[in-house]
Amino acid sequence: MTQARLDIPALAEQFNREGYLLLKGILPADQVTRLNKAVDEIIAQEPDALAYNIYNSVERHDEIASLIDQPTLLPLIVHLLGYNIQLHISHLTIRRPNPGDVKTETNSFINWHQDGPHPQFPAIGCVTSTYYIKTCYILSDMSEPDRGNTKVIPGSHSRPYRPETENVRDAVPDEVQVCGEPGDVFVFAQNLWHAGAPNRSTFTRRQLFLGYSPLWMRPIDYRTASERLLRDASPIRKQLLGVIDDNPFKYYVPEESMVPLKRLAAEVSGKG
Repeated sequence: MTQARLDIPALAEQFNREGYLLLKGILPADQVTRLNKAVDEIIAQEPDALAYNIYNSVERHDEIASLIDQPTLLPLIVHLLGYNIQLHISHLTIRRPNPGDVKTETNSFINWHQDGPHPQFPAIGCVTSTYYIKTCYILSDMSEPDRGNTKVIPGSHSRPYRPETENVRDAVPDEVQVCGEPGDVFVFAQNLWHAGAPNRSTFTRRQLFLGYSPLWMRPIDYRTASERLLRDASPIRKQLLGVIDDNPFKYYVPEESMVPLKRLAAEVSGKG
C-alpha cells in the first residue's frame, strides 16, 4: 500500500464512526524484517520475560525512530488530529505464549480501559474527547484471535459506555479482536475502550505503538527529545519531537514557520 492509495476522507469517516482502523500492508516485508531485527537487539538487552513493555522505544533503535514520520500514515494522522501535533509515546509490546494466563509485572495481558492520565481526561455527558491517537505496527502474525490481540469495542469512543466487566478474559458484547499480518497497522483513538488479550497461542505477539497528540500536551516518552533523535532530523521530524521554539507559549499558538505539518495538512485537504 502506498500513500496515494489511502482514501483519507473515507478513512476519517470510518475512524470517527468506529474509533479505529485496520490498514493492510502499510509496511513492506523488508522493513518488517528490519524492525524485527531491531526488536531482537532490544530484547537481547533485557532480562528474559513472558512479556515486555518498553517505552520510549524510538530512543532504543534508529529503525524504530524511522517510523516517527512514516510517510503513508502521517497525512492521515494530520487529517485526524490537525497539524499542531507531536509524538506522544512510542511503546513496544511483546507477549510470548502464555496459555496459563500468568500475570506478570510487565503486564502479560491488560484489562479493559481507555488510555489517558489518572484521574482520567474530563468527560462531558460521560463521553471523553479524543486527545491523542495511536498507530500500532503489527510485526508478528496476528491474523488469528487469541494471540494476545488487542480487543476493542467499536464506537465506544463517542458514546457513554463502560464494559460490564473489566476482565479481558470475559466476553463483552460487541467486542472485536483486531487481527492483522506483519506490516499491517492498527490506528485507534485513546478514548476507545480496548484491552490486551492473553496470548493462548504458540505465536509471540509483537506490536509497536507510536502515538500522536497536540503539541501542548506533555509527551509520555521524555521531557525533551534527545540530541541523538534530533541529529539530522528534518523540520517535520523536529516538530514531531516537540522542538519548535524556546517560548512554551508557542506550543499553544505556533507561528506558521514552526509547524511545517501545516503545509501537509493543506495538501491533504486539497487546499495546498
